[in-house]
Amino acid sequence: MKKIIIASDHGAVALKSEIAAFLKTKNCEIKDMGVHSDDSVDYPDIAVTACEEFKKSGYDFGILLCGTGIGMSITANKIKGIRCALVHDLFTAEMAKAHNDANFIAFGGRVKYSIPVTKMIEKFMDTKFAGDRHERRISKMMALDC
Repeated sequence: MKKIIIASDHGAVALKSEIAAFLKTKNCEIKDMGVHSDDSVDYPDIAVTACEEFKKSGYDFGILLCGTGIGMSITANKIKGIRCALVHDLFTAEMAKAHNDANFIAFGGRVKYSIPVTKMIEKFMDTKFAGDRHERRISKMMALDC
């Protein structure tokens, strides 16, 4: 059973609910870090809270959501140990895991995707990290953490 952390700001509450319902059909354990209304919040606060919870360990990966996914992904990538990929199709979902071993993926609640977000999440979940030369590259990337 995969254990997944999920969090959104006010711009992606509906998408978060859709994703959570999908993940439950996949027998995933979900930790929902909010929010649950469209009242305005600051996405950096939500991203930091979710990433810090993730770093306590025990989670397979996390999903961050805001209006575009951009703000959440930028914020998450400023947190030591986090590799958050902004995913927009099946290829980027696959490569986020296969080449970058991302531990978070991000989506936008106001983005019109050409395929369902749940299909991208499924692709990410079904993909294995390729290792090999990618381990060297990730080590270099993570060495940049301040």
